[in-house]
Amino acid sequence: MSPVASLSQVAMAPRPFVALLLLLCAAAAFVLAADAAGTADGSEEWGYVQVRPKAHMFWWLYHSPQRVDNGRTPWPTVLWLQGGPGASGVGYGNFMEIGPLDSELKPRATTWLAKADLLFVDNPVGTGFSYVEGGDKSLMARTDAEAARDLVALLCALYRDNPRLRASPLYIVAESYGGKFAVTTALAALRAVEQGRLRANLAGVALGDSWISPLDFVMSWGPLLYQVSRVDEKGLQQCNSVAAKIKDQVEKQQFADAEESWSELESVVLENSNSVDFYNFLKDDAPSDATTTTAQRKRSTLSSFRSKKGYSGYLESMAAASQEGGFEGLMNTVIKKKLGIVPKDVSWGEESGDVFDALAGDFMKPRIQEVDQLLKLGVNVTIYSGQVRN
Repeated sequence: MSPVASLSQVAMAPRPFVALLLLLCAAAAFVLAADAAGTADGSEEWGYVQVRPKAHMFWWLYHSPQRVDNGRTPWPTVLWLQGGPGASGVGYGNFMEIGPLDSELKPRATTWLAKADLLFVDNPVGTGFSYVEGGDKSLMARTDAEAARDLVALLCALYRDNPRLRASPLYIVAESYGGKFAVTTALAALRAVEQGRLRANLAGVALGDSWISPLDFVMSWGPLLYQVSRVDEKGLQQCNSVAAKIKDQVEKQQFADAEESWSELESVVLENSNSVDFYNFLKDDAPSDATTTTAQRKRSTLSSFRSKKGYSGYLESMAAASQEGGFEGLMNTVIKKKLGIVPKDVSWGEESGDVFDALAGDFMKPRIQEVDQLLKLGVNVTIYSGQVRN
């Protein structure tokens, strides 16, 4: 049916029907407007994509003021994926690592925006400002593959009517557990491109200190801490004993049990190392209050890790403390007000622990095979790690 015929039929329709149709069109336009917004100058865009029924993923795209289009080297777009799982790229990656503003909302001199457009996503759903309706935990992703499908659904929606994005080579960059999301998402994105659902040019994947081989990490903890004198021989033996149990569980594909043993290993490490900081073994992850006993410090630190706050806690420790309520307070007040489209009943970071728990069965699964698949497909994959930052 031609558009003209359709319009003619509308014109000949009864007036109540026309009024209803116009009302529905207006409502649809409102929904679209409510799901996306941005700055007046067009330098920033953000919004929600319903990646599955009742599952809403939040994204924030920055357009670089240094963008240069010379035809020979197209300006790139970096999709940043945070770790956790359950840590917010929109929050941590943006304001604490590579975005244009730091956690005090001051310009960052070393922002990656000088070299690329930046796309931050709160992935999986339940992370950051992303949410599932009614807080229904059954709607959260249970596997890395499910999280990848959701993220590709978001990319398909963003790229569908955006020539600027389609012309820009896409680099997926991730840290920590985000590395697992990066490789599974890259493979899912390539399938979507092949099927014609996604018009994107995947140019490369970069994995920073990524959790793509959990077993290699846990097997190295005891020996490393022993070499730097953070645990003694007894502590080394205890660490190696639990690590050996994890190795056996992973080889038998008992991944849920391996996740529990991973938590046990962290407890053993903390108990034998005066609560070493997992993100800087030169430091102790314990209160500096002289009145706090060693036992109290251990209980506090163990409680933090058992509630899956270790990674997020490390990131928040880098934030400025000037904002009332800390970094979480900043995200739920100033940033939420700026965005203007986050539902009132959605609090940034509130469901991050639930996201972690939902993915517990995949937490200890390796993703080395996915890296090999990307390499065989000709995708440029960079794996890097660095020294601790003082």
